[in-house]
Order: sequence, then C-alpha cells, then structure tokens
Amino acid sequence: MKPHHGPPRRPTIAITPDVATPADSPLPRYELKCAYVDAVLRAGGLPWIVPMSDDRQVIDAVLDRVSGLVITGGAFDVPPDLYGETPREGLGPLKPARTASELAYLKGALAKHVPVLGICGGMQLINVAFQGTLHQDLSRELPTAKSHEQSHDRTQPHHPIDVRDGTILADCVGRGQLMVNSTHHQAVKTLGAGLVASAFAGDGVIEALEARTPTWVLGVQWHPELMIESIPANLGVYRTLVTKARERRHG
Repeated sequence: MKPHHGPPRRPTIAITPDVATPADSPLPRYELKCAYVDAVLRAGGLPWIVPMSDDRQVIDAVLDRVSGLVITGGAFDVPPDLYGETPREGLGPLKPARTASELAYLKGALAKHVPVLGICGGMQLINVAFQGTLHQDLSRELPTAKSHEQSHDRTQPHHPIDVRDGTILADCVGRGQLMVNSTHHQAVKTLGAGLVASAFAGDGVIEALEARTPTWVLGVQWHPELMIESIPANLGVYRTLVTKARERRHG
C-alpha cells in the first residue's frame, strides 16, 4: 500500500495585535481584525497572535516558535523621533509601546531570517527600521498626492497601483496594474537603505517596498486581507509569505 500523504503542515505565522482599553472596562485587551487571521488560514498558514513586548527574551522565544511574521496596521502613526524628525501638524495618535514591540519583532525576525510581511503601518515601520523617513501627513506635505483615505467599503478598491516587474510583489500578485484599497494618511518619503519600491500609485506615492536582504521582507501600503473576495490576486501576498515560511522551516 502506498503511504497516505495529507496536506502539508501549516507553518505558524505570528501576527501582531493592537491593545485598547474599551469604554466599558478599565482593563486593556488585545484587538485584531479577523481578516488577518482569515487571510493566513486561507493562504495555508497557522495564525498565532503574539504578545506585545519589547523584552528580547520574549521576542526570541516567540520567533523561535514561528516561521513567519505579519506586522499589522492600525489607526496610529510611527513616532517621528524614530526617523529623526519632530512632530508636525497633521501627525496622528501615537502608540509608543506597540511600535516598540513591533520594532523588536521586526529586528528579531531579520536576525533570525524569519519572513516578514508588513501591512499599511507595518510597511511604514519597515521603512523606518531601515533608516527611511515618512510623510507625517500626505495632505500637508505632498499636495500633489490624491486622497489615500477612502470613505467607502474597505473591501472594495480605491485606486490602481503599478506593480514593478522583477519584484517580490510581482511574484505575489503579478506585474502591471492592481486595484487596491487605501486607508492611510502617511506614506514613505525617503526609502530606507537596502529597500526597493515595488509599486507606486498614480500620484507617485510608494505603495509597496521590499528588502534586498537574505530575509524575505515585503511591505504593502494597502490591506490585501480585506480584498481577497473583491480582488482575489491579493491573497497572493499571504500565500507567498506562507510559502516562504514553509521553505524556511524545511530549509
């Protein structure tokens, strides 16, 4: 009899959560949109929501148990002091503890060669970690930019982007034009060292970046996990992360 071979084992993918204190309780709680978990599951991974911490021992213990990392987005900004600037008008709310935690996870993942996917604010944090800078508020600092904060259903597209050929992103979703949603008021100003812009909006705003490092690193400015049904190519971002995570586990 031939041995039975089931589906490939799901690689564990760490997902960073938010922390909030609800109005009806003084106790903080972790929060995460289900779409992140659903996207990892549909891509063949096993999602693992990780604790917020900047303790190196905790970070290492988590990263030793996972094969990939998703740095999620949220309604907050990266502290400008991390990229050598002072706060200006238009800067949104900050969550220094969350940023410190995600930065620790990112640096730990790079050191351990754990594949990384940064979503929206997660992409911006990748850029800052590589010594890049951000527009603190697009409407004030880049008047030629169009609106990147859609008011309609975020599962539906807002504008097209141009995906550059020969990039990690093109391997995920194909090259050429891709329709994406848009929920950000900040954007990359100068690219970090060793990073490459792999997609642009029509107004020149960088919509994706990737690292030329031994570690697989991709950041996208939109939320592909919200558009898996409306624009199925978006699932390719998560599928490729899971593939790279599986390769690392078996490598």
